[in-house]
Amino acid sequence: MEQLPVGTGVRRNEDIALDLLKFVAVTASVGRPTTPSAGFVAGGNSKTEDQVGHLLDLYARCLRAVEGK
Repeated sequence: MEQLPVGTGVRRNEDIALDLLKFVAVTASVGRPTTPSAGFVAGGNSKTEDQVGHLLDLYARCLRAVEGK
């Protein structure tokens, strides 16, 4: 990766993609465990590894979007 001088106000694509990931994850409640509710709750809670995999896939998509690919 190319190093930028400190204080130039330029952000790397990876940093922008990470901020986008955070925004999408919070907005869509991605990666958070579901809270139990009264009544029927469908089984099949995602395993932690699956959630991490989904977050990594989402980060890759965010990075591609920032890079314009």
